[in-house]
Amino acid sequence: MEQVMRIVSSTLADEFSDLTDIEQGTRVTLRLLLAALLGGVLGLERERQGKAAGVRTHMLVCLGAALFVLVPDVAGALDDAMSRVIQGVVAGVGFLGAGTILKGDAANQVKGLTTAAGIWLTAAIGVTIGLGHQATGLLCAALALIILHLVPMLFRFPQSPS
Repeated sequence: MEQVMRIVSSTLADEFSDLTDIEQGTRVTLRLLLAALLGGVLGLERERQGKAAGVRTHMLVCLGAALFVLVPDVAGALDDAMSRVIQGVVAGVGFLGAGTILKGDAANQVKGLTTAAGIWLTAAIGVTIGLGHQATGLLCAALALIILHLVPMLFRFPQSPS
């Protein structure tokens, strides 16, 4: 029985040994937390605007995108493999975003394009963070907030009295 417990214990230790040291564990944790946080900030802005894809959706998209590139990066994937992973993330998130686009009754009425673009950009931020480019990810998230929140204020024209 003691030998069985040692084998089980050893197997469990091997299965959970992907974070080999404190430095790597800290790096992975930081990247995943930052991706979730930035996705949440973008999602909060969308949720405040009453859009369907809000905090949780954006957090999950950003976190998932970060994880998809972080794991092969930490495992030492070469550039061609990382390129294929990123292509898969972009295509997959494109399908997710396409599901948010609705065609209205009028011939030229389409809703959800900004939400779809926001989800796509959130995934790009996740990929950026997952690859270790935190400053670039933060800058992009700040620019996205400016675009989503401030730019519409520039194009609000006062209603003329009828």
